[in-house]
Amino acid sequence: MSRKHPIISITGSSGAGTTSVKRTFEQIFRRENVQAAYIEGDAFHRYNRAEMRQRMAEEAETGNSHFSHFSPQTNLFEELEKTFRDYAESGAGVTRYYVHDQDEAAFHGVPPGTFTDWQSLPAGSDLLFYEGLHGAVVTDKVNVAQYADLKIGVVPVINLEWIQKLHRDRAARGYSTEAVTDTILRRMPDYVNYICPQFAETDINFQRVPTVDTSNPFIARWIPTADESMVVIRFKNPRGIDFPYLLSMLHSSFMSRANSIVIHGSKLDLAMQLILTPLIMQLISRKRSLK
Repeated sequence: MSRKHPIISITGSSGAGTTSVKRTFEQIFRRENVQAAYIEGDAFHRYNRAEMRQRMAEEAETGNSHFSHFSPQTNLFEELEKTFRDYAESGAGVTRYYVHDQDEAAFHGVPPGTFTDWQSLPAGSDLLFYEGLHGAVVTDKVNVAQYADLKIGVVPVINLEWIQKLHRDRAARGYSTEAVTDTILRRMPDYVNYICPQFAETDINFQRVPTVDTSNPFIARWIPTADESMVVIRFKNPRGIDFPYLLSMLHSSFMSRANSIVIHGSKLDLAMQLILTPLIMQLISRKRSLK
């Protein structure tokens, strides 16, 4: 953690909805005139798309059907930790981009499924913002979580997460239901061992819970809407959180535990604005007080 060079980390699995949370942060940054340097978790995958397919095939031949993007073997955890550490110490670091599709390829000038070259983070940023799979990962070799000043977990209940992933991968990436299901099954051990433990490290978790039947996510025709959901917001340390104020602003909300508030799904963006803006500005005020 760093008073002078703060880091915010958004962590969630594929299909969890971290991109939507990122947009809320971007709104806050624009409104409050905060200059953020951005890192995407995909930049720290070890293999490009073709290499990953080859490695998966090789692992399958040895009987390993659980080789996935969630594991230390397929990610540059040490490099991610170094980037966090370097930024916390000096406000500098390096990153790159993983190019997902033709639109991004046209922008970055490299083919889809590959990486851009490593490049330095922009100088003079107020904070570093990470969004991806491993923003609070801790293993026997690395501890990325220790460097982040504010860690946010985005954790829909598992059936909802799968529905969101199925719909996204079929609509945006052209995958079949069978292919997405195979991916979910392949990733399960690494999900349990490397994704779930991060949510014990996060400072705040946002967990969306549908109020409609999601018993069989693999045949769900629609993603449950915000109006068909509740959101459980859990604070690791509730000290300093003004729960009476939040309850008064977020109508129909209630406390489920001393550190948890439950809100209607349609109020999620407002809740994030109310909760996160003061926390972000505390980091910025602390930073600027050192100048």
